[in-house]
Amino acid sequence: MTEWIGVAIALVSSCLGGSAAAITRYLAGNTDPVTMAILRWGIGFLCVLPAAILLRAKWPQRSDLPAVAALGVAFFGVFFVLYNIAMSYTTAARASLALATLPLSTMVVGALLGVEALTFRKTIGVCIAVLGVAAALASGLAAAPQGAWRGELIMMGAVLCMAFYNVLSRPFIRRSSALGFLAVGMGTGAAALIAVGALTGSATVLSGFTSAQWIAGIYLGIGGGALAFILWVLALERASPTRVANTMTVNPIAAGLLATQLVGEPITPNLVLGLIAVFAGIWIATSEAKRA
Repeated sequence: MTEWIGVAIALVSSCLGGSAAAITRYLAGNTDPVTMAILRWGIGFLCVLPAAILLRAKWPQRSDLPAVAALGVAFFGVFFVLYNIAMSYTTAARASLALATLPLSTMVVGALLGVEALTFRKTIGVCIAVLGVAAALASGLAAAPQGAWRGELIMMGAVLCMAFYNVLSRPFIRRSSALGFLAVGMGTGAAALIAVGALTGSATVLSGFTSAQWIAGIYLGIGGGALAFILWVLALERASPTRVANTMTVNPIAAGLLATQLVGEPITPNLVLGLIAVFAGIWIATSEAKRA
């Protein structure tokens, strides 16, 4: 039951992440990748920190702080700068399709680090889910922007950062708490981004934002930043890294649906079939019986 609760929480988080992908695509032409990351995690941290204090979250142990901070910089800093760069080259749907390979990367990283066994049923479930996403978005691949392949390659590199974050973060979450771990990691990542933004002067573009862009940016920080990742670490606390990562296959569907409204990306009948395949794959991977 705990595993299923973790997967359900991760599904909601992945849907929020998909909507954030469409918002990122919407803002990509008006700001640079570092500034978008500052906006997302600066606002996100301002939401997460009070929640952690009010709920009396257990903070990471002093001996764990360097590792938690390093994970925060790698994920909230490096990963999301690469993520934003990828979004500037390709569509929200295509970038999210590349991001949907996260379950495969997490399985491989988990197996290499000896954290999680790579079972046959788990592999089949993830493959069905990822193939479902590929089928859902296949009709739009031919109409991709010129040079879109660069965005997908960058996103594939970013996925490795998130795979290591998923696998390596669970022991630290268990020794502290989901909110405490998230607040320290997000705060460290946001601080690193703000330092880079101050040195490069990139954050000055925020002064030219319209009301619509500020609304999109605030949602990016609250919905796609704070809420999505509070739910993500709560899911990692309850379910295995691969099963949590497997829900990422819902991300391209949510991104594609919202991107039709914001940037005119088309919806095809394949999206419905892909969505069915995604949930079938998630069910297969998460319903594996545990041995006594």
